[in-house]
Amino acid sequence: MKTSLFMVSGIVHPFLAFPPSLVWVSINNLSKSEIILPLSANITQATVLVLDQCNTLSFAAAVDPMRAANRQAGRTLFEWTFATPTDAAITLTSGLSVQAAPVARVQRCDVLIVVAGFEVEAQTTPTLCASLARLGTTARSVIGIDGGPWVMAQSGLLDGLSATTHWEDLEKFSRHFPDVHTVNARYQIADARMTSAGAAPTIDMMLAFIETEHGAALAGKVAASFVLDHQPDPLRPQWRRPLGRLGSRVTTRAHEMMENNLDQPLSLTQIAKSSGVSTRVLQSHFRTHLRTTAQAHYLILRLTEAQRLVTQSHMSLHEIGLATGFASQSSFARAYRRAHGASARVQRKTGLPRDQI
Repeated sequence: MKTSLFMVSGIVHPFLAFPPSLVWVSINNLSKSEIILPLSANITQATVLVLDQCNTLSFAAAVDPMRAANRQAGRTLFEWTFATPTDAAITLTSGLSVQAAPVARVQRCDVLIVVAGFEVEAQTTPTLCASLARLGTTARSVIGIDGGPWVMAQSGLLDGLSATTHWEDLEKFSRHFPDVHTVNARYQIADARMTSAGAAPTIDMMLAFIETEHGAALAGKVAASFVLDHQPDPLRPQWRRPLGRLGSRVTTRAHEMMENNLDQPLSLTQIAKSSGVSTRVLQSHFRTHLRTTAQAHYLILRLTEAQRLVTQSHMSLHEIGLATGFASQSSFARAYRRAHGASARVQRKTGLPRDQI
């Protein structure tokens, strides 16, 4: 199956290239028509619900593995159509516009995929939740990507289950949805629910989904088509600042401990002991592999998180200082200015460009 992009009045419209047995719906009537796809034991019918300001890479990561599976299988295994919260077009973070029928008009589907990003709370209306709750009762699987788990949880689709979301929202998600077991993982599978923390883990999650639907051999072919030669552990914690290939086993373990203890910084002695080395060896690993000291690395992690909270949260500066391990406002202010070139108060007023968030 192929997806066409149709340009009308400067807006890109994604269409499902339906089989000959299906009737095309004109662009003018799309938002007023019900989407009725014939369910088949051999073809998985997916509805991809896209919210405004979702990440373009997350959007592609949800859809393109299904396209690749069809290509590698040599036949149509997945068919999908797009839906939006209302009949208004939505805009991805890249500026790409998607015009589709509102999800309220979707009668049924095998798989519901929810892709969301920024401003997800404002978009998660009672009407949208009602549509998800209705489709969730009959869909074989419901998949949430990036901000999608928030919409699923608000709709009651994750109650009593384990789920993850983007690391920036984990704490807030956990507080807001006490009936959901929130885990810090790349992606999480719980019964018929799948949740992913962002674009990169979504590719891995969709490969797992394809494997469940059609076997490991096909999933392997799809991975190879994307030149993916490894599949990370889905339960591996998300990191605010990944080390990439530079770290060693010791620095990786120490980095993980640091990220998990930003509000109450651990001593180097504690970190070294938990990493199974002496403090001297710990410092040696940081200098050799990361070209810095363990203390400086820890401080950068704390101040990077502080900048995120300053520019993207409503927490007071005092609360941010405490949340990133600074006992006094004066020490927090000095460290913040040295690290970011401006005071926290100034950066809160001016903010950061969206492409730096």
